[in-house]
Amino acid sequence: MPIRARSRVLVVAATAALMSTLVPQASANSASARESRPIYSYDNAVRESVWVDTGLDGDRDGRTDRVAVDIVRPREAAQRGRKVPVIMDASPYYACCGRGNESQKKTYDANGDPVQFPLYYDNYFVPRGYAFVAVDLAGTSRSDGCDDVGGRSDIQSAKAVVDWLNGRGRGYTTRTGADRARATGWSTGDTGMIGKSWDGTIANGVAATGVEGLKTIVPIGAISSWYDYYFAKGAPLYDSGPDWLSNYVNSPDARTRCAHVQQRLVDGAPRTGDRTRLWEERDYVKDAHKVRASVFVVHGQQDLNVRAKHFGQWWDALAQHGVERKIWLSQTGHVDPFDFRRADWVRTLHRWFDHHLLGYDNGIDREPMADIERAPDQWSTDRVWPPRATATTTLRPATGSAPGVGTLGLTPARPGATETFTDDPELDELDWAAHVDASTPSKAGFVSRPLTRDLRLSGSSTVTVTATPNTTSAHLSAVLVDLGPDTIRDYGAAGEGITTLTERTCWGASTTGDSACFKETKAKTTDVGFTVFSRGWADLGNWADENRGRPLTPGKAHTITLDLAAADHVVPAGHRLALIIAGTDQYLIDPPSTKPTLTLDLARSSARLPLVGGAPAFVRATFPTVPPAAPRTAPPSGAATPPAGVTAPRPVPPIPGGSSR
Repeated sequence: MPIRARSRVLVVAATAALMSTLVPQASANSASARESRPIYSYDNAVRESVWVDTGLDGDRDGRTDRVAVDIVRPREAAQRGRKVPVIMDASPYYACCGRGNESQKKTYDANGDPVQFPLYYDNYFVPRGYAFVAVDLAGTSRSDGCDDVGGRSDIQSAKAVVDWLNGRGRGYTTRTGADRARATGWSTGDTGMIGKSWDGTIANGVAATGVEGLKTIVPIGAISSWYDYYFAKGAPLYDSGPDWLSNYVNSPDARTRCAHVQQRLVDGAPRTGDRTRLWEERDYVKDAHKVRASVFVVHGQQDLNVRAKHFGQWWDALAQHGVERKIWLSQTGHVDPFDFRRADWVRTLHRWFDHHLLGYDNGIDREPMADIERAPDQWSTDRVWPPRATATTTLRPATGSAPGVGTLGLTPARPGATETFTDDPELDELDWAAHVDASTPSKAGFVSRPLTRDLRLSGSSTVTVTATPNTTSAHLSAVLVDLGPDTIRDYGAAGEGITTLTERTCWGASTTGDSACFKETKAKTTDVGFTVFSRGWADLGNWADENRGRPLTPGKAHTITLDLAAADHVVPAGHRLALIIAGTDQYLIDPPSTKPTLTLDLARSSARLPLVGGAPAFVRATFPTVPPAAPRTAPPSGAATPPAGVTAPRPVPPIPGGSSR
């Protein structure tokens, strides 16, 4: 539970220090216990820095690179010869950008010893018998080498530390010296990796090596394939590549010696959107079969930075190979669960680490697999995710009462039926959805009947489009929309669904230089008339080969399948389900070199959706003779005033988690 007064932090710390001299670890934190307790002094903990040899010479200076590893661990355990497990966060952001909602950075004393470790992991878990290890990726902060954005150097930076913790690697007491540092005297070797965004991405990548000793990972809003961070089947999601990002996080020293890495990133990541060997190296999904660690995935379903496709394809691959896993899906954007469900999150994470790193039989492995945020701060659970009743169901677009205003159902369109739209790069998905019932030149919308009962989609969707362009290039967008009033988190606003407050709550013990107290948050909500809940994009030029684009032939039909982001969404009774197909989704993909007009062949287009209950559920939900239920959320007061709606998309720099939170 949070401690709401700073004075109480000192009492807790003093009590923990006293308990550490009175309570034997063997009885207080044993495998038969249900929960580890704060029995060790945080103030008196060992704080040290070690440099671990990665075995690589990324900066070409003639010696292998060493990465800086800052450690805080219980002193009493070491004095008694008791080994502790490790929680690790490997990050490129500790010096350049900061971590968490308050952008905390590491700090050091005059001797170079660590003082502040960002976030709460150290404050909370060290008193409970864990070590916390914060790793600077190669090229960043106090580490040698060059950052290569998810490649071999990034992953080896953290894997080498796992090896060192298990007695297989070489560590040193200084960056350049020969004095060895060993972890085997205090570390059990059992390691859990955690982190948001790029940090969680490193956890995914290290797990995909199958390294021994990595017992669990907790990737939060994390990338599973770097190609899919920058491109969607050839369509560019940002106007820059990984070379820019590498330069952004590299230390000043690294920037002077890493030009060759920058050039390799430029050459290996062409702006054409073609898949290359560089992207294959940074695809962790293909190596899911190597994962030995359990995986606790957390992702915002409205994350427009690390988009929700990342967790979906990673989750499916892990499931295919029988990896133990758990998932939380929020309504937020790119936000840490500490900032949208704090007390429940710390409690759950505590039990997860206790089970996987201390071996406690606390039952967390027998609890529901999934927690889903259904409305702001309202959660449901599923024993298995997606639910076992989920079945991929093919829905068909067809013409309707007016051009561009079509229907969506199980019946295919008549042969020869078409819809036409012209790409308008100044418009986005909110513009399209707001006018889905009107003929507009920039999109084609297809809408179901009003639902007579709730319809749930759970998992990843695809949309197959057959389109004839009048130019040699074209980008496509497909979005799924819940048409009806609701109150949701404002994921498009600056906080991406949260508002940061001035009040602080404390999670663990503090020192003068490292506070365990963090600003509280609350849900930032908005009333909407519709909700876009899944999206996908593609370059139509990748129709013949999803890995390589080519110029289109004007006047010729091309067929391509767009992969939509994974989602778990309930379209309530009284609402309608819509599929919208259009061109450039402003700020979410870059426009093509031309401004094409595209004609859709509706008989050769379809959407494959993961419906809970499959096609029968869709039939029941759209059966017209049953009176529709009242909408789940009433329209906002003052019927003449339309709902404010979610904040429109805005330009987002290609920085996974480094610019805020």
